[in-house]
Amino acid sequence: MLKKIRVTDAVGKPLAHDITEIRPGEFKGPAFRKGHTVCDEDICHLQKLGKNHLYLIDLDEDEIHEDQAAAILAQGLAGEGVIWHDDPKEGKICLYAERDGLLNVDKAGLAAFNMVDEVMCAALHSYTRVTRGRQVAATRAVPLVMQKAPVERAAAIASRNGGILKVLPLISRRAGIVITGNEVFSGLITDKFTPILESKLADLGSVVSGISFAPDDADLIQQAVETHLKNGCDLILLTGGMSVDPDDVTRKGIHRAGADEMHYGAAALPGAMFMVAYIGKIPVVGVPACGLHHRTTVLDLILPRLLTGEHIGKKELAFLGHGGLCMDCPECVYPHCPFGKGM
Repeated sequence: MLKKIRVTDAVGKPLAHDITEIRPGEFKGPAFRKGHTVCDEDICHLQKLGKNHLYLIDLDEDEIHEDQAAAILAQGLAGEGVIWHDDPKEGKICLYAERDGLLNVDKAGLAAFNMVDEVMCAALHSYTRVTRGRQVAATRAVPLVMQKAPVERAAAIASRNGGILKVLPLISRRAGIVITGNEVFSGLITDKFTPILESKLADLGSVVSGISFAPDDADLIQQAVETHLKNGCDLILLTGGMSVDPDDVTRKGIHRAGADEMHYGAAALPGAMFMVAYIGKIPVVGVPACGLHHRTTVLDLILPRLLTGEHIGKKELAFLGHGGLCMDCPECVYPHCPFGKGM
């Protein structure tokens, strides 16, 4: 229950909520925090903020204050790798990455949460790389006072499957690289793929354990893959031989090396001829030639997810389609662009 009183009669009374002040271009935030006891010196400031009346709160048993509600919601939303502090400002609680990693958002769960009346949560895009301490989301109850039931319902939705928001660590892998193609193998052209892949892997905390070259020969590609596996590599990347030409036999070599699951084709450009396969639990990635000519491709969308241990299959490659069209801007600003953000 809310009781309205004149601001001049509020001296000696505690504020029931934060009082927001906005100075365009300078400041937006609480001028007075919840619980502050109003004194004579505050009256002029409050009136300048347009507060001619304030409210006293006397909660019924089935009601809850916005600050308490925000804490309950944050507790439900925060999964592994996500932290929050019970210090709401203007009824809002922010959630932060507890570690470096990849933000994983249960998008269906988030939508179901936001369908509950009078609660909300806004988050960064799923699969955003974050560093420890970065804000990943914020939540609040919309009204100052609301019924407990919808808050509890929203919190129950948020806590399913360990929380809607998670920051998953990137697993450091030992990668084996196979550069395929007759031209590179015979020395007619210089290999330019290796430094690109080494840089991408290093940026994600993994290392290249071995590099091998193979012509367009399925048996020799098979042998190169098997050698990397015997040497302890737990991630294999192969370049070239991913198109539809008859002599592109890279996939055949991967299959002969023991791949028992293979997904060829991704709903993203550049990178439609991308491939993910598995030999046991070890991911094998086929990188199409576009990786030589574009700074950002489907590889940049999928590789971090593989390094969290996520299993990438047909569904994951199909869902790339929404937001999977790179605009090939003259100056690439990825990841600060729409590419891959529809997943």
